[in-house]
Amino acid sequence: MAFPERFSNLPEYAFPRLRGLLDHHAPGGAPLHMSIGEPQHAFPDWVGGVIVQHAQEFGKYPPNDGTPELRSAITDWLARRYGVLLSPDTQISVLNGTREGLFNAALALCPEQKAGDKPVILTPNPFYQVYSVAALAASAEPVYVPATVGTGYLPDYTALPAELLNRVAIAYICSPSNPQGAVADKAYWAELLRLAEKHDFQVFADECYSEVFRETPPPGALEAAHEIGADPERVLVFHSLSKRSNLPGLRSGFVAGGPASLTRIKQLRAYAGAPLPIPLQRVAERLWADEAHVAHSRALYQRKYGIADTVFSGLPDYRRPAAGFFLWLPVEDGEAAALKLWQETGVRVLPGAYLSRDVGDENPGAGYIRVAMVAPEQELQHGLIRLRDCLYG
Repeated sequence: MAFPERFSNLPEYAFPRLRGLLDHHAPGGAPLHMSIGEPQHAFPDWVGGVIVQHAQEFGKYPPNDGTPELRSAITDWLARRYGVLLSPDTQISVLNGTREGLFNAALALCPEQKAGDKPVILTPNPFYQVYSVAALAASAEPVYVPATVGTGYLPDYTALPAELLNRVAIAYICSPSNPQGAVADKAYWAELLRLAEKHDFQVFADECYSEVFRETPPPGALEAAHEIGADPERVLVFHSLSKRSNLPGLRSGFVAGGPASLTRIKQLRAYAGAPLPIPLQRVAERLWADEAHVAHSRALYQRKYGIADTVFSGLPDYRRPAAGFFLWLPVEDGEAAALKLWQETGVRVLPGAYLSRDVGDENPGAGYIRVAMVAPEQELQHGLIRLRDCLYG
């Protein structure tokens, strides 16, 4: 039996790879999982009631693009948050989580050729792993661009050669970035959008951590595009309720952008999409309209980062991220550090190399570990102290 070759070079996914590294070793203390970014703050207590109230709608096929009420709630939120007015009918599609959208948008929008050659899809390195597999599925060439301390933990696409940029069809960008928590400011967005105009490619802005910030709300790609008068088709943004509302199991997100792009995304989803059940869409309608639970959760993360600031006070390379809910901590070797931490303390973190790709002899994540700040405060504090004493003591 023949199998496709295009996915043959994919490394093992990060978390099975982590299990392979750690699970045949006994933990050195009570296990504390700080590797997976699964929000653990309470979601609003009315969520279950909304599902029960609309339970009869499980008996209906859900609208693939989202209920009219949900699409309107999303455009209302975008207007409040970013000051942009979009059409709920032509510029929004509801998604079964942003991963599905980030993947399928590449299939729907990446051309077969660009500048007479195989198209290129740019991705930051480290990156959310769906970006690379989307590029391969779209028969594009993924190009991994380092996002390091030297570039402010965001990729510098402007430094790429013109001959490569002319082949670019799509550039993924995550802001706030996963895993580093860096925020693209308006100048960064404007420069990237002008580069996209010059070389005729689209920007896919993954903004799922946009509401988990320390002090200042991160600017968004739609906001920047509106301010500089960019082509509405130039940018697509992807948002989720997983991090914003602590509901990763709801599988509710959306994509917003130009009407021509959304028409193509909706057409593909009509054939192959996984629509969100209507009762869950009813929950999402209320969630996008409510900011109180978001502010409460954000305050909890702010307290947690205060704990981290205290625990790592005096550590020269410690950096408090501007947004997101991870720490990106420098170590000599991420795999060795994660194994040592597990064997000596029971704290479980993710080696940065598992979120990155080797380019030449370099892997920009190899000298880091990612620590998820999702545990309850007391557990988190104890875990961070164990980590500090083990790796930096």
